Amino acid sequence: MNTASARSIADLLLRAARYHPGSGVRHCWGSGDAEFRDQSHEELLNEALLVLAGLRARGLRPQDKLVLVLERPQEFIVAFWAAVLGGYVPCPMAPLRGDPERWAAQLGHVATLLDQPLVVTSGYLATELPPVPGLQIAPLEELYGPERATTPHIAAPEDTAVLVLTSGSTGNSKAVMLSHANLLASMRAKNGCHQLTPADVTLNWVSFDHVAALLECHLLPLYTGSRQLHVEPSVILGEPLDFLRLVSRHRVTMTFTPNFLLGQMNSAAARLAATGEHIDLSALRQIISGGEAVVRATGEAFLDLFAPLGLARDALWPAFGMTETCAGSIYSRKAFPDADRGQEFAGVGTPIDGLSIRVADPAGRSLPAGETGELQITGPVVTPGYYNDERATREAFTADGWFRSGDLGRIDEGRLTLVGRSTDSVIVNGVNYFSHEIETVLERLEGVAGSYVAAFATRPAGSDTEQLVIAFHCTASDDYDPALYRVLCAVRSSVVAHWGFRPSLVLPLPEDAFPKTSLGKIQRTLMRRRLESGAYGSHERAVADLTLRMLGGYTAPEGETEHVLAKVYGEMFGIEPGTVSATANFFDLGGTSLDILRLRNKVAERIGATGLEVITVLTAPTVRALAARLTEQALSCGPEYDPVVPMQTSGTKTPLFCVHPGVGEVLVFVNLAKYFVEDRPFYALRARGFNEGEKPFATFEQMVGCYVDAIRARQPHGPYAVAGYSFGGAVAFEVAKVLRSQGERVDFVGSFNLPPHIKYRMDELDFVETATNLAFFLSLIDKKQSLELPDQLRALPVEEQLAHLTALAPPGRLAELDLNVQKFGAWAELANSMTDLGRGYRPEGAVPAMSVFYATPLRGTKEDWLNNELRRWDEHTTGSNHYIEVPGEHYTLMGPRHVATFQAILRSELDRTLVEADRISHRRATAREGNGEDQ
Repeated sequence: MNTASARSIADLLLRAARYHPGSGVRHCWGSGDAEFRDQSHEELLNEALLVLAGLRARGLRPQDKLVLVLERPQEFIVAFWAAVLGGYVPCPMAPLRGDPERWAAQLGHVATLLDQPLVVTSGYLATELPPVPGLQIAPLEELYGPERATTPHIAAPEDTAVLVLTSGSTGNSKAVMLSHANLLASMRAKNGCHQLTPADVTLNWVSFDHVAALLECHLLPLYTGSRQLHVEPSVILGEPLDFLRLVSRHRVTMTFTPNFLLGQMNSAAARLAATGEHIDLSALRQIISGGEAVVRATGEAFLDLFAPLGLARDALWPAFGMTETCAGSIYSRKAFPDADRGQEFAGVGTPIDGLSIRVADPAGRSLPAGETGELQITGPVVTPGYYNDERATREAFTADGWFRSGDLGRIDEGRLTLVGRSTDSVIVNGVNYFSHEIETVLERLEGVAGSYVAAFATRPAGSDTEQLVIAFHCTASDDYDPALYRVLCAVRSSVVAHWGFRPSLVLPLPEDAFPKTSLGKIQRTLMRRRLESGAYGSHERAVADLTLRMLGGYTAPEGETEHVLAKVYGEMFGIEPGTVSATANFFDLGGTSLDILRLRNKVAERIGATGLEVITVLTAPTVRALAARLTEQALSCGPEYDPVVPMQTSGTKTPLFCVHPGVGEVLVFVNLAKYFVEDRPFYALRARGFNEGEKPFATFEQMVGCYVDAIRARQPHGPYAVAGYSFGGAVAFEVAKVLRSQGERVDFVGSFNLPPHIKYRMDELDFVETATNLAFFLSLIDKKQSLELPDQLRALPVEEQLAHLTALAPPGRLAELDLNVQKFGAWAELANSMTDLGRGYRPEGAVPAMSVFYATPLRGTKEDWLNNELRRWDEHTTGSNHYIEVPGEHYTLMGPRHVATFQAILRSELDRTLVEADRISHRRATAREGNGEDQ
């Protein structure tokens, strides 16, 4: 398409609708044989004009800002073009679901930064948006006008076309301004490299808050009239091989992926070969790889492994681009891997037409070829700056007008090679994480010294992505190994909970090992150099020795199954082969419930054991125990029901027994239990009815009696500590009463956000309500759906209700939980049986005291919830209760964002209560001795 006469990017859609009616946007709901919907350019234009009519009806004016909080490509693309055609400025934003505080902070910051913009979101996300004063919300479904707008706005080339937020999760994002002129220049120059035509097909699986998705994978194929295929990120991230399946089925010719996905596909190549699937990659002309450095060995292995499927030898194009340069702007065109022989990382090639690059020293002087310095860029695709942030704009450019990328590189014979970052961030799996944000979260942990935490990147030779190192100074006593080990586990668990990946190294260091500037800023780059030079070797060995001791030493695996599992554990957690003990615990090594899916795939691949269940890993997490359980399953010997699930068994303090919520399962406690390592054992109580042939409890009393017997089998005598989450709070109360009636001390009884009277809530729930709530609790559906679906589904047969709920679920989530419609139905029946038990429950009697942890309730205000519901526990205690506020909502108080804070509050209350109980017990015993009662 000739854009010489185009004034704005609106012309791209208008011309595509006129000149390329045979292509358009294909929305795919999965891979393989999944359904898809084709939308022609003309249909997209018409739909966008309908939404534009609705926006104009709200009184918006050209250059007004629209924040687009839309997850699904088919929603985002329409809203984006409605904004562009109206002359408004769209700003994509990723929703931070399940984390309302963090989401509220980001929304509040963006609302201020962008002058109170209108937020366009989907109806289901609108119900989850946290309240932010003055924020205007418009569900996309309500913006469709009765008639389409007829006159698109004519923007000037220098007008801002789009704002793109930089990374930042604590409310400090900058908004990069990209003008129509920037974007049009970028399209012309990009296609000077890509040479796309209307015959091409592109594939995008990246969310639209990432600039590459919007520009490289949407505007560029629109500019060339090519067909573009869009699939949601969860499809590829849940199963990397689906990337290849989509390429094959839809005859994709150009796509984009960071290096980490190449590594995942390499690892899965043998699994693909074993399936015997027919995959044809012969149409794929180029894979643009950016977002993080391409490891030469990874990229070359990818090309070699999939060459038999028709993949061209020169199909992989390492590239560089930033939001500030309109995404990809430097490409290694058909040069990889031959031009990078002997190098660890691939060069990123040469700039597009019109772009100039240089490297400069810290003083801003341009350096000669071959020398390393900061990459600086100038040209028509470079942003004019950051919206509403003059200081950031000023700091981003040199005195002579070159943009400072923050990356370190060198230029050899005109080709750029990147060698690192000059800014304080870590890029893991193509995602940028700011060091200071990680450090801020970790400084809140008990045992971590404030201002002595450093988060920085390292990249071991051959790694597919950068890895995170956490160095910290521990305030725990140096000569008390369990305390130090507990802090190590807490640091690692907090990173996993907040950001979803595991640090490669957690390193406790003395204070003098943290180099600081005169202003007190830790010099992370210097610490990285010291680490990579071996300066911290003794500390690394000390951590390895401590971990081995705390895990019980080394026991050699026996038999083929144990050896295979030990190797799998080592691969998953970056442990040297041959050092994984047969007693190594999946969760102690850092495994999470999310890792169980990876473990399941590896066990099926290496051992041939399919259908590994989550509970099997929970109850048999060591190499030896899991090997034995897999052998039992092979012999068809199912496990006997035991309600007690050992979440972690180390520590010398009174064990804590936590009762499941109303869904009966205990996965919600996995992340919480990690913080109790070397402190006190943590056991969870799981409902009966999950295993094949098991019948749910018939009465509330039967359930309580079973749990009491199981608790006493683990811990024959008190003092006891019991607690329950939601429904489990009432069960814990009854367990405590029975234990006390048996003459045992119960020193701690906890309720996590549940009042004593639950009958009224249970009476509100029929089967469809219970099944829908279960689906929401498991993240199969969203909050809006959970509110609307019961009335919509109630008239249907139960089988159709269950099928509908599972059909709405993201495939990756179903795989993670090992669910299908039959298993979900069985779980829903079990949850419904819990509801039935609750309908007949009425609290009676009393315990000495309760610790009640309260969060934002499912309905109403926190104050009403506390004063009118939770404080009714006072009617069932003989002493004073403690009511402790915790962050989050009912379903999120133990979620990733809040678990670190919740565990600290819970552990502190446990220690306080149990120490006080010991003091009272000792005082009473002394008084009895004084009265001669023991004589």
